[in-house]
Amino acid sequence: MVLAGFLWCVAALLVLQGRADEHDHTYQDKEEVVLWMNTVGPYHNRQETYKYFSLPFCGGSKKSIDHYHETLGEALQGVELEFSGLDIKFKDDVMQTTYCEIDLDKQTRDAFVYAIKNHYWYQMYIDDLPIWGIVGEADENGEDFYLWTYKKLEIGYNGNRIVDVNLTSEGKVKLVPNTKIQMSYSVKWKKSDVKFEDRFDKYLDPSFFQHRVCDRDLGDEYGWKQVHGDVFRPSSHPLIFSSLIGSGCQIFAVSFIVIIVAMLEDLYTERGSMLSTAIFVYAATSPVNGYFGGSLYARQGGRRWIKQMFIGAFLIPAMVCGTAFFINFIAIYYHASRAIPFGTMVAVCCICFFVILPLNLVGTILGRNLSGQPNFPCRVNAVPRPIPEKKWFMEPAVIVCLGGILPFGSIFIEMYFIFTSFWAYKIYYVYGFMMLVLVILCIVTVCVTIVCTYFLLNAEDYRWQWTSFLSAASTAIYVYMYSFYYYFFKTKMYGLFQTSFYFGYMAVFSTALGIMCGAIGYMGTSAFVRKIYTNVKID
Repeated sequence: MVLAGFLWCVAALLVLQGRADEHDHTYQDKEEVVLWMNTVGPYHNRQETYKYFSLPFCGGSKKSIDHYHETLGEALQGVELEFSGLDIKFKDDVMQTTYCEIDLDKQTRDAFVYAIKNHYWYQMYIDDLPIWGIVGEADENGEDFYLWTYKKLEIGYNGNRIVDVNLTSEGKVKLVPNTKIQMSYSVKWKKSDVKFEDRFDKYLDPSFFQHRVCDRDLGDEYGWKQVHGDVFRPSSHPLIFSSLIGSGCQIFAVSFIVIIVAMLEDLYTERGSMLSTAIFVYAATSPVNGYFGGSLYARQGGRRWIKQMFIGAFLIPAMVCGTAFFINFIAIYYHASRAIPFGTMVAVCCICFFVILPLNLVGTILGRNLSGQPNFPCRVNAVPRPIPEKKWFMEPAVIVCLGGILPFGSIFIEMYFIFTSFWAYKIYYVYGFMMLVLVILCIVTVCVTIVCTYFLLNAEDYRWQWTSFLSAASTAIYVYMYSFYYYFFKTKMYGLFQTSFYFGYMAVFSTALGIMCGAIGYMGTSAFVRKIYTNVKID
């Protein structure tokens, strides 16, 4: 009896394997073609699948078919083939036809809403070719839910064989309780040049499941792809923003050049040579400010370019001169040698008006004409989409506060030596190490702002321009806080003059460093954002 039972099981398995195909994959005109409904489940949970009719779908009116098959492998993989009930015949087109009706009571609606919220999709088969469709979709606010009710099948044939199947989901119907929803289908047969042996080749293409499944890109349903129509929207206050970016680029250029010159010329050996070199280089690099600030302002649709040029040109000089003149009054009161002579102040003003401003104008004109066109990879929507609520740690203010921690950590040691050389009786001479620290600062700043921006865009918040700038610029806050620690614990400074001098110029130093880091962070993030939205397929 045991042997007989064993032989019976083996025979049954062989029968199942022998009927591995529905038939020999050849059809006569108007011969029956079976549409099998397989499984349904969350798109992002590949292994979590259920029977298609576990959702309250309805089937077609046709109840019987000529054949059925299921292999052992299919059974082990959770394949749950169920007849769709749709009447499909080889080379026989079917116009849009209603095949059943769903009574949408509360329980049925809740089941569909749950499936839509979890991005459920379903799988079908025709002649062993898989087909995928999406159950439904929600609106942008996630309040209304819609069911796709129309299965539009397009079947390609080559001779007497089926070589291609595509599904388009149409007929979006809002899920309203206590209503009836009609389900329909159509079939269009098209002659194809695809060989029968090559009909599975398209499924081997990695991009198929990104851009062909359900005739939609499911990745666009959420995250950073969802804001492609707003991510290149001009920043708020573009005039100030572009001026800050231009100034930051100029500060970086000045820092880089001055460090190179200091490495080559040993500027520390001559009195005042470092400051004189910095002033000369700053004036000479004014076109950098105008170019980057002017081109960015033009790309953001700014029209008051002359005003932007003036603000960009005088932003840093006004900050430095304003602080210096304020401290100068205190120095005069104390009769200190740090008091700046009137002639020197006039000379600085002349440099600003007759050197910095004209060169900034040249840079602005070049920037507007050479790179001032808004060549964004994605079209900007006319109406901004609402920004959804998100967790507190994804808010721009929190990202800004946290963004400067790592950049500050990368320069923390160097800050001590710079402070010591400036505020104590030490000479700084390791400019090669300073160059290395500058490079590390740039790399860390760009990486941090890119990560911060990615998190922000994934939360469907497209306000990345100011966030990327400020998250990098917040390095200045930590540097200025460190200056308090250095003042109280590493020095023995006292008095109104010394205190105002220290914190005044430390504020200037920290602000300039913050503007430079902000510009570096924005430029790196801008390249990253442009790259990802250039490569992604937006339907």
